[in-house]
Amino acid sequence: MIGKISKLRDVAVAKIKEAGSSAEVEELRVKLLGKKGELTEMLKDLKNMAIEERKQFGQEANALKNELSEIIEAKFKELSANDVKKSLSSGSNFDISLPGTHYKLGSLHPVTIVQKEIEKIFTGMGFNIVDGPEVEEEFYNFEALNIPKHHPARDMQDTYWLENGSLLRTHTSPCQVRAMQKYGAPLKVIAPGRCFRNESTDASHENTFFQLEGMMIDKNVSIANLIYVMKLLLSEVFQRDVKIRLRPGFFPFVEPGFELDLNCMICGGKGCPTCKHSGWIELLPCGMVHPNVLRYGGIDPEEYTGFAFGLGLTRLAMMKYGISDIRVLNSGDLRAMEQFSVR
Repeated sequence: MIGKISKLRDVAVAKIKEAGSSAEVEELRVKLLGKKGELTEMLKDLKNMAIEERKQFGQEANALKNELSEIIEAKFKELSANDVKKSLSSGSNFDISLPGTHYKLGSLHPVTIVQKEIEKIFTGMGFNIVDGPEVEEEFYNFEALNIPKHHPARDMQDTYWLENGSLLRTHTSPCQVRAMQKYGAPLKVIAPGRCFRNESTDASHENTFFQLEGMMIDKNVSIANLIYVMKLLLSEVFQRDVKIRLRPGFFPFVEPGFELDLNCMICGGKGCPTCKHSGWIELLPCGMVHPNVLRYGGIDPEEYTGFAFGLGLTRLAMMKYGISDIRVLNSGDLRAMEQFSVR
């Protein structure tokens, strides 16, 4: 078998050196090293050899494979250089040495960049990413989140209703209920996605925006766990210390509930149209999951507790990149997007 390797080498090297075009070299490469090539077929006989013979034959075959690969690569380069010389000497109008046509590549949207960063942070903490439909059922968007019919809390979210009784989801919280029903407890999930509300647009409000909801459920989960995770998240996103404040807030699906505000990074807290001249941006509603929500998700609130939060991805992108008007992000203006995004 070793003799076959040596014979194959002599024949292969000679044929490669004689090749007069790149097509011939490629044909030889496939014939020698391809999935059904001569060397590959030889290696199939390894299983029929004794251990010592198999070891020696394998070493010789691998050495030949590496040698032929180097010779083939060198031949490709030689033929390519010859093509350039022929083109230049023939007086052709086409100069093969000129750089090619530059094609402009697309880039990621600022919200997409921020979303990917946050997903990386949370998956590093053991969270799973879940998704759900944008056209949602009333039960998941409201009732399962402790917002029953005719409850005043529904007025907090101006909703787009569809003729079939469904609606465009007003937040990604329905994904949390679906995750509880599917996976049970313990549970750590985040749900990024697009949301819709019948809002009057201004510098800080849009009718289409992106959120990221998150939830952690386990035994003995407390507000201290919530604060730790939120601080870690914001420090990782902004790569520096940020000024925040936590104040009481009402949300039907958490109890107690909080508003986490971020010191406006557009004006540095002095006041501007983006922060409505308050110096603060409402960024992250959060709180301990309401027992009714746990029950709707099929989890016993006597055994498990948890926290939940809702992060405005669109507003976070505004703070990260210093975008003063939220409407820019949905404008479709590539000139505006390219200065913030990366490939």
